[in-house]
Amino acid sequence: MVINTWKKIERSQFAAIYLVYGNESFLINETKQRIVSAALTEEEMDFNFSSYDLEETPVEVAIEDAETFPFMGEKRVVILDNPVFLTAEKTKEKVEHNIKRFEQYIQSPAPYTILVLTARYEKLDERKKITKALKKDAEVVEAKKLNEGELKVWVRERAAANAVQIDEDAIELLLTLAGTNLMMLTQELDKLSLYASDTNHIDSAAVEKLTARSLEQNIFSLVDKVVHRRIDEALRIYYDLLKQNEEPLKILSILAGQFRLIYGTKELSRRGYGQQKIATTLKVHPFRVKLAAGHAKHFNDAQLARIIEWLSEGDYEIKTGKIKKELMIEMFLLKLNEL
Repeated sequence: MVINTWKKIERSQFAAIYLVYGNESFLINETKQRIVSAALTEEEMDFNFSSYDLEETPVEVAIEDAETFPFMGEKRVVILDNPVFLTAEKTKEKVEHNIKRFEQYIQSPAPYTILVLTARYEKLDERKKITKALKKDAEVVEAKKLNEGELKVWVRERAAANAVQIDEDAIELLLTLAGTNLMMLTQELDKLSLYASDTNHIDSAAVEKLTARSLEQNIFSLVDKVVHRRIDEALRIYYDLLKQNEEPLKILSILAGQFRLIYGTKELSRRGYGQQKIATTLKVHPFRVKLAAGHAKHFNDAQLARIIEWLSEGDYEIKTGKIKKELMIEMFLLKLNEL
């Protein structure tokens, strides 16, 4: 788990080589930043920090740098971005890499250097000897989307890094309102931390008051009002979105996606799928599945099928000019009272 690696970095328990791979760019960048900040002072950065793009530079050049003694410091940090030779992707490489030289370094890395490979690929080619060597001898950090438990730990620790404490119910509300994008969560947490600088405490009231809602999260709130048959409140959210110049067709599309997720979650749960497996099958974050499962309890299959049908018909009527797009969603929300 990436958070465990971060804890070791904070204690200056560095690995000689890190392999950080995956498609969660925020975690890759955060891991790099933590290593550099923990290993080097600002004064040492000019002399003991190097970064190479392996799509432009042969790996042996970076290895030669890694084997150079640090100047005016105890550690050297060398970052290797885009190690295309770790994937099965066929690319027109601009440079040739001396992989044998790199394999030799992995077997006997410089004790004064922290070498960090950042591979922004979902998968590595496990058949390659170089990949096997790194998986064996490097500290491997998989930068994938955090599950709900990991997200909550991350939020808690991010708040602690800002010298504030956040309540558990406030964490839950923050994830509900702001979503699971780590960049967005970071911005919201930094804002909340600044707001709570006097008390060093973030509660759910502060989260409710200050958290910026994305369009998707506003529509989640709209759906939540629909679920609990508060149609007047759902309409109020819709009117606010129109005032913010949100495009009705986009609202309609996200609404349809939300109800399809609710329907899919309900069906897969009936088949015995767990939250993680549903998320993998539907290709969404597990936290979204958890929220959808809560909503699914308020509808039967026939109701969900009817809602999806209404949304599909509404999309067709808008695109064929049979109804004004602003009016269609308003009529849809009013029709939900019929269910």
